[in-house]
Amino acid sequence: MTGLAEDGGLLLPRAIPRIDRATFESWQPLSYSKLAYEVMSRFIDDIPTTDLKALINKSYDTFTDEQIVPHVHLDDLHILELFHGPTLAFKDIALQFLGNLFEYLLAKDDGCLNILGATSGDTGSAAIYGVKGKERIRIFILHPHQRISEVQEKQMTSVADANVYNLAVKGTFDDAQAAVKAIFSDIEFKSKHHLGAINSINWARILAQVVYYIYSCLHVAGHEKNSAVSFSVPTGNFGDIFAGYIAKKMLPEGCISKLVLATNSNDILSRFVNEGDYSLGEVAATSSPSMDIQAASNFERYLYYLMDREPDLVREAMLKFSVDGKLYLQNYLAHIKRDFAASSISEDEVEQTIARYYQDYHYILDPHTAVGVRAAEQHRDQGVAMVCLATAHPAKFGATVEQAIGRQLDLPPSLSELDGKPTRCEVMDCSIEELMAYIESHALNGS
Repeated sequence: MTGLAEDGGLLLPRAIPRIDRATFESWQPLSYSKLAYEVMSRFIDDIPTTDLKALINKSYDTFTDEQIVPHVHLDDLHILELFHGPTLAFKDIALQFLGNLFEYLLAKDDGCLNILGATSGDTGSAAIYGVKGKERIRIFILHPHQRISEVQEKQMTSVADANVYNLAVKGTFDDAQAAVKAIFSDIEFKSKHHLGAINSINWARILAQVVYYIYSCLHVAGHEKNSAVSFSVPTGNFGDIFAGYIAKKMLPEGCISKLVLATNSNDILSRFVNEGDYSLGEVAATSSPSMDIQAASNFERYLYYLMDREPDLVREAMLKFSVDGKLYLQNYLAHIKRDFAASSISEDEVEQTIARYYQDYHYILDPHTAVGVRAAEQHRDQGVAMVCLATAHPAKFGATVEQAIGRQLDLPPSLSELDGKPTRCEVMDCSIEELMAYIESHALNGS
């Protein structure tokens, strides 16, 4: 519920449970929801079994595919489709669960919650759809004004529920995320207004995402009769690939072979993996806007493990980064390269990849997934299955996709229904004082 720790750091579990091979193999026949229970229950000791199973089932009943996260097999590349939830993005997998989890915990304690988050595109709508209409919750979502796709904006701002507040802030996603972290760091304000986090700084979101890596390992290993699986992950905020890192630490040795970190031209994370250089640049606007990020919110979680679980070293590094905008970690490079491979993918490569997969397979990639697919092609290993995470439905980025494939896309019903809907949104400066005043005047306050 708390999101950030009181000192402004991120929360992690005290220990990561290890799964032995016999247990892992026994999970092979499980449905997605049953597997989610097996994985999550190893971290959760304060929710009764019956209640946790009910929360998980309720969360995934809203998905349009009975497998929840189906695979599409394109020769030796496997696409894991994570966009069959209410807002057609992978964020639904965690945020449908998180919304129901919050509601459950608040009802138990007769509490209320004001959720504050920032979005580079898909988190906001998924968070809003996860908690809209819930009477004990209000949600305040910041997005960078005119820097997300029209569909992404409409999915958020067309939600009419009274407990939803959309704030378009002037600046980049990094500016919005920095403001959110600064507000959470004001412990008195956070406590007074019952603030909670829904961004990937919330550990429960990472936990929910760990499940689909394990599900994919089981499915693809069975499909290929091969126990080793690599994953290519389009990421800007390091949350999705960090979930893969946790899954790799949980599973028996060799289940996950390689984690390929795929970025667009905002390449701070790929530079980190390839050169040990984690230094800020200017945010470039691309066709994959959810990855148009420089300072990755989950990066310090990985630093904790990279730096031998020494919180003081992590604190020192993050303080240096907050002052200089630079971290040089070449001393750790051999370790980093054992954990990840990485590529930065250009705009031309994105368009060419979308066009090629449509031509060769009649399969349509969204721009973020195309970043991951192109990186996957660069990091294949003989005899190891490669899975690419498909993070959004292509229709959410129609203009880019249509230009690449040369035809108009058919819109899924949830997007075609957005046309003509009234919208609500406040445009404001990315001022911490102004944002805190707005939250104070609209927050839900209870006992």
